[in-house]
Amino acid sequence: MTRSSKIDAYRRATSPLPERHWIWPLYGQGLESLGRDGQPIAVPLPIPGPDELLVRHDAVGLCFSDTKVISAGESHPRLNGRNMRENPVVLGHEVALTVVAVGECLLDRFSCGERYIIQADIYYQGIGLAYGYALQGGLSQYNVVGKEILNGDEGCYLLPMSEETGYAQGALTEPWACVVASYGIAYRTRWKGGGRVLVAAGPATDPATSLGDPFDPEDLPSEIVALGLPERLKVELLSAAGERGVTCVSADTLEGLPGGAWDDIVLLGPDAALYERLEPLAARGAILALIGAEGLDAPAQVDIGRLHYDHIGLLGTASTRIEAAYAPIRGDLLPGGRLALVGAAGPMGQMHFQRALQADTPPRLIVATSRVMDRLALLPAKFAELIASHSNETQVLTMASQGRQPKAFNRQMWDATEGEGYDDVIILAPSALVVSDALAMMASGGVVNVFAGLPRGTRGPLDLCAVVERGVRLVGSSGSLIGDLRHMLDVTETGALDPNLSVVAIAGLCAAREGLEGVMNSRYPGKVVIYPQVLDFPLTMLSDLEDRLPRVHALLGPNASWTVAAERAFLEELLP
Repeated sequence: MTRSSKIDAYRRATSPLPERHWIWPLYGQGLESLGRDGQPIAVPLPIPGPDELLVRHDAVGLCFSDTKVISAGESHPRLNGRNMRENPVVLGHEVALTVVAVGECLLDRFSCGERYIIQADIYYQGIGLAYGYALQGGLSQYNVVGKEILNGDEGCYLLPMSEETGYAQGALTEPWACVVASYGIAYRTRWKGGGRVLVAAGPATDPATSLGDPFDPEDLPSEIVALGLPERLKVELLSAAGERGVTCVSADTLEGLPGGAWDDIVLLGPDAALYERLEPLAARGAILALIGAEGLDAPAQVDIGRLHYDHIGLLGTASTRIEAAYAPIRGDLLPGGRLALVGAAGPMGQMHFQRALQADTPPRLIVATSRVMDRLALLPAKFAELIASHSNETQVLTMASQGRQPKAFNRQMWDATEGEGYDDVIILAPSALVVSDALAMMASGGVVNVFAGLPRGTRGPLDLCAVVERGVRLVGSSGSLIGDLRHMLDVTETGALDPNLSVVAIAGLCAAREGLEGVMNSRYPGKVVIYPQVLDFPLTMLSDLEDRLPRVHALLGPNASWTVAAERAFLEELLP
């Protein structure tokens, strides 16, 4: 069989299926629990039932989230105490796949040879079942896909790929969708419908504080509790709630509050102690609204992990009107603004950098930082053509903090804005102190996007005066929805953005363990893509392909970038 006919048969899924296939089971905590004796294992090829598909995994992107499962083992929150020794996890949620067998009840919906990407966050009957976590993931050659994915709560979690889209391009739409989703975070501008509202007075409450209209007339809260309010505001709140038929009661002490979590916590004239006392009472998706900064004479310890994972909004206003704190938050980058990418040397930082430069109106300043310059220096080299094409409108600076005093480094970042501050800071380094430092560098109305996942309970000292007096907003997000993935696939397939630019290394399935270890140790300044149907190709940087696969190397794009043509040649060379 010629190279061309081999790849054509592969794409059509007409090649004979094996009796056994290779997988990487994770039996517990630590890399030593991955596989057996450091190798994948061979298992019988599963047979799909009448309502199932057998799919072939074609490309898998390695993600830092995979390494969190390795580090945490059974204590990982997505595994719910699963016995991994008896029921091991197969990682890999950034996946492009092909249907290779169709159950008889699905013949009207699917055909062999159809290519798909998969939404990682899967919900079935209200239960989260993520691919590569609760469900077997892409670090396996084949998998059975059933009702959870085909008939989930949001419909089918498989999205079809066009014939022209490469496997790596498809797989990497998943992390790209997370990047895109982080700029589309929607926070409420009114009190939550059906929710619980706590309005609490702090030591610096202005007696002139008024309510305004924080109610959503179409979806009113179910309960309001007023804690220690000035008499004028208390009367106004009781009256407004009564007119709308909303239950509103008073409490005299924190100890006297009803139990449970709160969807809106409004703090009037708070100090750090009151904030720290009430923040743990915030429900998932809650708004913490700060009214007035007079009492904030010291930083407050803020649970930054919850901003990211629990979608908590931290807002404020110097006005005496509660409604003013709920002004809409700008989600996307400010056109023509000043952007800092803190911790930008890794794969996700590169994606944020690429997206910023390719915006309709890119920032006029992009400052990309990292701890060490070696990895960061690859950023301007890799995107040299893109940077050059925007050189008249965007200044790009790179800064490394290693060997620098934090105060001096932060001063350099501030000076780069000519004393104006940053309109957007994207936090890509999992550090609470980085978030704390960012607040001091923000322009009025700026947005701090906590993209890096810090565990819930990770606290950092934040000067909340920036939130109240300068209108700085802290936002965060985790993962993406199927709509984000669909949008990213459309963006990819129209040529507006190429996920292949994120790839720095490729490997066959047997090298997945080495790749994951490298991700854990921040060894690669970009994405590592595993091709599961190629078993033994070693983990190789794209820039090093010339010696191993000169024909593939010749098809790389500018600055040794991965291409669809290079991928096809790679598979032609190495598929069995």
